[in-house]
Amino acid sequence: MLNLIVEDFMVELKDGAIQNVGPSNKTASAKLFDVESAEAREFGDKRVKIVCEDEEGNEVQVALFPEEVREIAADIEAMEDDSPVFE
Repeated sequence: MLNLIVEDFMVELKDGAIQNVGPSNKTASAKLFDVESAEAREFGDKRVKIVCEDEEGNEVQVALFPEEVREIAADIEAMEDDSPVFE
């Protein structure tokens, strides 16, 4: 299930083109639940792309620098020792 939250969002559809309406202060977040597959791969010369997809074909991609990937890996490793999630 893909959950999108977009705030202060308004666009105009005119002659088949989408244009921003109002100030450019829009924010958004995306959440993907019930992930069926997840993978990590190189993205360009300096990043790692994490790709997650659910059974409906919804996909979220995140490009991270190596230090961010290492921090996440350390967080997961710490959880393996203490969290009931990994029991």
